[in-house]
Amino acid sequence: MRILLATLNARYIHSALGLRYLQANMGDLAGQTVLREFTIAQRPLDIAEALLAERPTILGLAVYVWNARESEELVGLLRQLAPQLIIVLGGPEISHEWQEQPIVAQADYLITGQADLAFAALCRQLLAGESPAERIIHAATPHPDQLQLPYALYSDEDIAQRVVYVEASRGCPFRCEFCLSALDKTAVPFALTDFLAAMDELYLRGLRHFKFIDRSFNLQIAHCRAILEFFLARLDEKLFLHFELIPDRLPEALRELIARFPPGSLQFEIGIQSLNPAVQQRIDRKQDMGRSADNLRWLREHSHAHLHVDLIIGLPGEDMASFGQGLDQLYALHPHEIQLGLLKRLRGAPIARHSEAFGMRYMPRAPYTVLASAAIPFEQMQRLARFARYWDLIANSGRFTQTLPLLLGQQPFARFMRCSDWLYQRTGQTHKIQLEKLFNLLHQALIGPLQLTPEAVEAALLADYQRSGHKGRLGFQHRDTAHSGKSAKSAPGQRQQRHQHSSTSLDLPKHWQDTEPKAQP
Repeated sequence: MRILLATLNARYIHSALGLRYLQANMGDLAGQTVLREFTIAQRPLDIAEALLAERPTILGLAVYVWNARESEELVGLLRQLAPQLIIVLGGPEISHEWQEQPIVAQADYLITGQADLAFAALCRQLLAGESPAERIIHAATPHPDQLQLPYALYSDEDIAQRVVYVEASRGCPFRCEFCLSALDKTAVPFALTDFLAAMDELYLRGLRHFKFIDRSFNLQIAHCRAILEFFLARLDEKLFLHFELIPDRLPEALRELIARFPPGSLQFEIGIQSLNPAVQQRIDRKQDMGRSADNLRWLREHSHAHLHVDLIIGLPGEDMASFGQGLDQLYALHPHEIQLGLLKRLRGAPIARHSEAFGMRYMPRAPYTVLASAAIPFEQMQRLARFARYWDLIANSGRFTQTLPLLLGQQPFARFMRCSDWLYQRTGQTHKIQLEKLFNLLHQALIGPLQLTPEAVEAALLADYQRSGHKGRLGFQHRDTAHSGKSAKSAPGQRQQRHQHSSTSLDLPKHWQDTEPKAQP
């Protein structure tokens, strides 16, 4: 073995689709290539020890925004411990603005862009004793037809225990400036026959949870229909599909198929990002909001799909009032989850052009989260960051279906902000809040700053707590109201199921409750 492919995943349950593409396209070097995955929770020193134990000649390391710091430390260690090791870097984090990154200075070579074919070509040169003309190699974007599909490289352990990513197309035709896909020219599908054959092989091996990473799955309707029909023909009680949809593109040809999927089998990630037309235009976010709203209503009323809708906090020129109005409008459409994320200035993303004009300030190192803007000062941005975290704990969790309407009323943003401020003032924390403690805190917030009647609040909280399957008594319970009887143990990772008003079982592994669908591959 002379070539080692490696990366640091955010968590064990993630898998590196990009590295599997590199391995699948090594050609005559496939027998000399091994793939190893680690996590950012592991010490870089321990990772270095494991890598060097393999005695590679060439190390290909994939660097992403979530592992940038750890990868930099790892490369520094490897350079000290094994100066003879040829280190080749790649990945979106270092494909742009690489000149200022210390990790690149410590490596031997950097491949920018999609390295599916370029990495194997570089390895052939190096193993033949040839020196490339440049240490920075700008890979040409391969057409999907040129690539060997990597899905056979998912192991049985991957299929049983990890998120398995798949892609039916590459690229994105849209120019949303916060996204690196804004640099793409278009979306190009993989050959449908080969792709569906690979999906069938995964299915026959037991895979039932398919996470599509296409940025615009419903762009090409005929292609999308064929994939949905493929899975409809293989429906069983465990099948679960995740797609990212364009919000304003849902013709009848797709609606008819979507309506046929039962509860617990579909999850749609739908990027709204902002409902402010001026902000949308500023960041080149083109979407018909009227049609998007109609499509969300239809999905909510006529399908069983779990709707995970995205809003971004801190876009250039959007203040807190505008963001709050957008959240209120989106909540009125009743998606199951509204994922609130702070803007990140990803290296290479065109959003950087607004930094000076709109006073944008970002964390100087990965993940480059927005700290402040001219429209939202630092103190308000911190309040919104806490708001987003509490929103995920309470509104998105599916645990508070009876309590949430009381909490949000007719002014979701204003009322939840009041609750969020109170929670932080009371606890000083946004993480590691025990569920029982959260129920008790909500009781105090609802009858305190939100001034609701104790009877209604306690009835709702008790109903939600009982439905959660947890035993015990909440702090506000009297002896005669404590629920008794057998309490069912909560099934693992049932976040989507908690949102479903259906008895249909959704047997998802724990990792499918994660709220980072785009982060990993």
